[in-house]
Amino acid sequence: MIGRRHQVALALTALLAVGAACQNEGHGVAAAPLSAPPAAREFTLAASGDVVPHASVVERARFDARGGGYDFRPMFAGAEPALRGADLALCHLETAVTADGTGGTGTGGVLAPPQLADGLAGTGYDGCATASEHTLDDGTDGVRRTLAAMDRVGLRHAGTARTEGEGRSVTMYQAGPARVAHLSYTYGTGANGLPPGEPWAVNVVDAGRMISDARAARLAGADVVVVSVHWGTAWQDAPDGFQTALAERLTASRTNGRPDVDLILGTHTHVPQAYQKVNGTWVVYGLGDQVAGEMYNDRGVQDSRGNDSTLARFTFAPPSRPGTRWRVTRAEYVPQMYDLDAGRVVGLNQAIADGAELQGVRDRIRDVVLSRGAAADGLVMGD
Repeated sequence: MIGRRHQVALALTALLAVGAACQNEGHGVAAAPLSAPPAAREFTLAASGDVVPHASVVERARFDARGGGYDFRPMFAGAEPALRGADLALCHLETAVTADGTGGTGTGGVLAPPQLADGLAGTGYDGCATASEHTLDDGTDGVRRTLAAMDRVGLRHAGTARTEGEGRSVTMYQAGPARVAHLSYTYGTGANGLPPGEPWAVNVVDAGRMISDARAARLAGADVVVVSVHWGTAWQDAPDGFQTALAERLTASRTNGRPDVDLILGTHTHVPQAYQKVNGTWVVYGLGDQVAGEMYNDRGVQDSRGNDSTLARFTFAPPSRPGTRWRVTRAEYVPQMYDLDAGRVVGLNQAIADGAELQGVRDRIRDVVLSRGAAADGLVMGD
């Protein structure tokens, strides 16, 4: 599915001009003219966690293709009900795709067949964050192949780039009445390091640059700025000090009294982490792995938490007065898991309603998600 059912993605390439309304050198913006938005109404954004195509995941997609290559659509079908009705749906693609159309192993980790992009687009995702420590597992060639595969199916991307110009651009979507900018960063690039002469290939966490980019996105016309961050300590339910400090700084940043960042979406830790309102802005510290194979924790023990995740869903309403932010009027988390035996994403609420004895998994996710007081700020479990 190349087009969204009720949302048109804009690929706004707003080149960031040096010094324009930004404090971080090399990150300004040349604002591009945009048509006037339609009459104001609410819009809903949905976002899910890491997609990690381990060998068993790729093998399941090959089985589901029934001899015709790889088909990831059945694997993600269980996420579709939670995405239905969203004006904008975002995912996180952890790895690069291969050159020969198969799954495989790169210089630093697992790779996916390019049909993974087809599966994500076919499920209803509009775009993905692509910055992670595995982005360069097959070098910059892997980055180029991955973005080309996404372009082919109309799946937008943020966090990685093929050229310096692309690296200085803002990924912008039209979500109902609102223009939504999506920015993506990673804590590091693993053992590979940034490629010599191509530091723009992957966005690495730097608070000053992130704030400058958010301000630049606002100048380019963004009503809502969403920042995806690949961060945190693997297998730790609670956010670590790096996460909380960065969340505090990003959410505290304001221009003319208006927050520069409207939502933070975290990935990387393999397990779900808390949702929390920080300085009035929702932060999802960790969405968990939406799709991954058998997961082994930091003690080398297979850990089912590595197949738990949440899908975050936020409904935004237009500003009450000009110059103020779009407000979150409904905040939801949808508990999910990846069933290793079936090779399927499972919506836990529906599975339990159908008789599956998965209340313990759902309760475990709920307890972590609400562990930093999100219920008092209105976060509810969604279907």
